[in-house]
Amino acid sequence: MLAHPTLDKLNAMGLAGMAKAFGELISNGEAEQLSHAEWLGLLLEREWSSRYDRKLAARLRFAKLRHQATPEDVDYRSARGLDRALFMKLLGGDWINAHDNLAICGPSGVGKSWLACALGHKACRDDRSVLYQRVPRLFAQLALARGDGRYARLQRTLGHVQVLILDDWGLEPLNEQARHDLLEILEDRYGRRSTIITSQLPVSAWHGVIGDPTYADAILDRLVHNAHRVELSGDSMRRNLPRSA
Repeated sequence: MLAHPTLDKLNAMGLAGMAKAFGELISNGEAEQLSHAEWLGLLLEREWSSRYDRKLAARLRFAKLRHQATPEDVDYRSARGLDRALFMKLLGGDWINAHDNLAICGPSGVGKSWLACALGHKACRDDRSVLYQRVPRLFAQLALARGDGRYARLQRTLGHVQVLILDDWGLEPLNEQARHDLLEILEDRYGRRSTIITSQLPVSAWHGVIGDPTYADAILDRLVHNAHRVELSGDSMRRNLPRSA
């Protein structure tokens, strides 16, 4: 078998996963017992896995998730009111296909951000684009971008990503510019993309955080009316489970 020329051609065509698998197969004596179809199947499976892993790594780098949270590590036993059936359904992603939103509310330390990142990680696995943003820092970034010419590009990114995670919403009232920026983001996303928002405040208190009644009505109409809700309770988990939720 012309192993080296074959390896060179596979690498030249960008089939790195297939090339690696081919090299392993020809060095394995038991591989001679495989049929041509089995050889091809193994090579294709390794190439597919290699490409999937590279794409997933790129999506996770872009997402900048705050926590290295995965669906498999979600703790359903803690007394915080997390409905396992509901969260498993959310992990399925049908709400993302429907371009719905999700609100995760509860006191500090019950794992809101962690759960949002677990959902973001699952969306990345499902070949969806995800971006994590802390709300206070986001408005500061938008203010800077307005001054250095990046505002339109940043708004496009926020509007087009398939799943946008807005963490720590409601820590402080919005000023006039923040209200405008948030409405523009949600207008671009409404009915086209999905947004996950986490907050210590119940949804009923969000109107007051926004401030201006006209803006509040417009923002909440685009954010809440088609939103699924996860409402958590209980004591902070950070004292006992500092690295998981």
